[in-house]
Amino acid sequence: MKVVIVGAGSVGSSIARELLSHKHEILLIDLKPEVIGRSGLRGAHWLVGDACELSTLKDARLEDADVVVSATGDDKVNLVVSLLAKTEFGVGRTVGRVNNPKNDWMFDDSWGVDVAVNTPQLMTALVEEAVEIGDLVRLLTLQTGVSSLVEFTVPHDSHVIGLTVGDIDWPEDATLVAILRDQAPITPSRDDVIDGGDELFFVTTIVAEDDLRALLSAPEDQDQDQHTRESQPSGDDGFDG
Repeated sequence: MKVVIVGAGSVGSSIARELLSHKHEILLIDLKPEVIGRSGLRGAHWLVGDACELSTLKDARLEDADVVVSATGDDKVNLVVSLLAKTEFGVGRTVGRVNNPKNDWMFDDSWGVDVAVNTPQLMTALVEEAVEIGDLVRLLTLQTGVSSLVEFTVPHDSHVIGLTVGDIDWPEDATLVAILRDQAPITPSRDDVIDGGDELFFVTTIVAEDDLRALLSAPEDQDQDQHTRESQPSGDDGFDG
């Protein structure tokens, strides 16, 4: 995969280092030539120039990139680069770094941003994920604010303990994509039994988050018929997949 990273500061360099370790082809664009020597990145390609200029992006052959990451410390630059990558070069995937949370609302498809990474928001989510047991925590916003990746740590007194994945009537727009148990990831099937301490990861629409939160946080004495499937005739278990 060819990835173009605009901005070779600490964030851009860290992303490049990780992607290089995964054997991806990396091109970094930065205004300052001195960053090349101090980056310590081996195997990366470099282009010195202003990424807001079409000529620079043409020199970078952006049309050949699979992903463009705008990781500078300037939100205006990140927005312009994302927009040019989409509209002028047809890049399939753009990732934009949000420096000021107040600008988060602009990082959407109208500016050519597929995924916005709000570092303060992400750090907050990771802190909450570490301490919030029994509540739904949003880890990442996907598809320009339409969907999200959320996590729920099952309390040891939760009403869902002992139920199988197929027993639970999940919200229509929420999909359980992974279970983390004893530090080992599990691909969920309808027969997996939920246990206390499990970390459940969902891809869900923003709108469905409240329904998912209500389902998972329901008290033990709440009518289980709201959340579990009734026994169904053989051959129609009501579970997709």
